[in-house]
Amino acid sequence: MLNYSNTEIIDGVLAEFEKIAEIPRPSGHEKAVSDYLLNTFKEMGCVVRQDEVNNIIADLPATPGYEQTPVIAMQSHMDMVCVADHGVEYDPLTDSIKLIRDDNILTADGTSLGADDGIGIAEIIFIMKNLKEHGLLRAIITVDEERGMTGAINLDKKYLSDVSYMINCDSENYDELTVGSAGSVNVDFNRQLTFTKPQGTRGYKLHIKGLKGGHSGMEIHKGRANAIRSMALVLNALDEAGINYELASFNGGKARNSIPAVAEAIITAVVDKENIAEIIEMEKEKYLDIYGEVDGGISYEIDEVDLPDRVMTAEEQSSIIKLIILLHSGVYSMSQLNPSLVETSANLGMVSMENDDVINIKVLPRSSVDSKVELLALQADILAELTGFTALIDAKTPGWKERRESRLAKTMQEVFQEQNNMPMKVESIHAGLECGWHLVKNPQLDIVSIGVTTHDIHSPAEWLEISTIVPQVKLICETIKRLSKN
Repeated sequence: MLNYSNTEIIDGVLAEFEKIAEIPRPSGHEKAVSDYLLNTFKEMGCVVRQDEVNNIIADLPATPGYEQTPVIAMQSHMDMVCVADHGVEYDPLTDSIKLIRDDNILTADGTSLGADDGIGIAEIIFIMKNLKEHGLLRAIITVDEERGMTGAINLDKKYLSDVSYMINCDSENYDELTVGSAGSVNVDFNRQLTFTKPQGTRGYKLHIKGLKGGHSGMEIHKGRANAIRSMALVLNALDEAGINYELASFNGGKARNSIPAVAEAIITAVVDKENIAEIIEMEKEKYLDIYGEVDGGISYEIDEVDLPDRVMTAEEQSSIIKLIILLHSGVYSMSQLNPSLVETSANLGMVSMENDDVINIKVLPRSSVDSKVELLALQADILAELTGFTALIDAKTPGWKERRESRLAKTMQEVFQEQNNMPMKVESIHAGLECGWHLVKNPQLDIVSIGVTTHDIHSPAEWLEISTIVPQVKLICETIKRLSKN
């Protein structure tokens, strides 16, 4: 089916990934990469459609003798979470990802890598270019998975109605077969701000950085700190110490589904820098007592800046700090059926000043129990009412319930065992996947999710184990071969 050496497979897949990495593709800005994929699949001889939201649907016709076999789809998303190390100059709208390949490690220079899910696209392109015998193969590459799954939501069900099997390529461990995932809901807390002239005589910028961050589904159970929460606790400590500060701005985090690793606030005060630094040092001791064993690299910094022209009212400032401290960010509960799996969590992902007049706080609750997602949405409404915010509850993402009788899952397990001389792990995950939306549109769809092994996704430390590309490609190719036999 694929007469290539391991080195040729790796080089071929990475060559496709390099082309994708050159194209800026943050969520909501995928037109350029969508156009690239449109042309790439056309050049491969596919029948390609680019829908109104820029999803790509590409059909590779069946080879002779396979015209009557089931339609098999491979699916990935084209957007990525764009984050950079503190101090790295990086514009996700214009800058390419600079790849660094070192032996078995593929990473990026100071930014997230975008292997989630660029490597999935690269594998799909490589397979469709080189597979010799197959039925109709469909590539479905969606937009905006990381921000709101609007690509999957808006995908016309006609592109799924004739599909028998779908292989989603958006998981993070090559030896794991994902057969279920959590549902979620986007929650935005918004508040219109009014401003007044500062009474303070000095301006200060407070920084928190050096945290690990990470994916809010895959790393939420590791107990890592949240930079936004940590900054709110610093500001609260200043208030408790009797330092009469005024808040001019508060920003932190890079994405709703990424544990925030950085935050900053600009304040005014009448006291010296040393007085504030003393309170911050005491707060750092409390922080290390809680997180020192799991996320001890925190750095608190304070810089003198020009006195801001305006500051928030005392009531608004108080409400913002209280809401952030009250918002849960981390694990709520573990699964009753599988105690090693997180059942319910929430991630306080971003706080930003929109147009300087509105503060926006983004939270992502997740659960494998849909009723708990609804409960968290209700709690958000109540918290917003109590703190003078408005809670915008976006469309809920459905969970993906595990199917025990899946020909696709069983076939993949058999193939993986034969090819790697070890069993494939089968599990449901706490992270969200587009599979739930696909099943809404075709409840009979037999679907699994797999992926190469990646680490620290949604963070500047993201890296990929290059050697895991080969077993993934071989697994997909052999599975397609077996499913194509009626």
